[in-house]
Amino acid sequence: MSAQSAARLVLLRHAKSAWPDVADHERPLGPRGLRDAPAAGRWLRDADCLPALVICSTARRTRETWALAAAQLGVEVSVRFDERVYAAEPEELLEVVSEVPQEVGTLLLVGHNPGMEELAVSLAREAVGAAEAGAMARLSEKFPTSAIAVLSCPGSWRELAPGSARLIDFAVPRGAR
Repeated sequence: MSAQSAARLVLLRHAKSAWPDVADHERPLGPRGLRDAPAAGRWLRDADCLPALVICSTARRTRETWALAAAQLGVEVSVRFDERVYAAEPEELLEVVSEVPQEVGTLLLVGHNPGMEELAVSLAREAVGAAEAGAMARLSEKFPTSAIAVLSCPGSWRELAPGSARLIDFAVPRGAR
């Protein structure tokens, strides 16, 4: 990443999970999640949000979300599974992000709420234009399963702090029913 360009942090909340009688960490995707996760991957590809690195929670539903989304990208992407992303608070997620090498221009975090939503809202500065204001309004309303927030982050990953980024897009891709 050059000093002139802003990095992009992409936050993907896992797709809709099922609720079988298993530990929370082992919950799989449900039928809707199995449809929506590939749609999230198509959205990432079509929006030109291909990550240089993915950091994914170790929970089964996030790993399944990433596998289904990644299959739609058309390129191989480096992925790191990090147990710290599971049930993380925004501060813990920022710590994970701060360790990312500076040459990574687009970073994708695959995680859980409420941490993902709280991180996106915390990082985003006041919207500059109508498109950003619309994205911020949708994000502030709800960060549902399969939602994707794209933030522009000037400076280094270590410097990322509340109010230091701009929310440039927010989408909730859904698969065909």
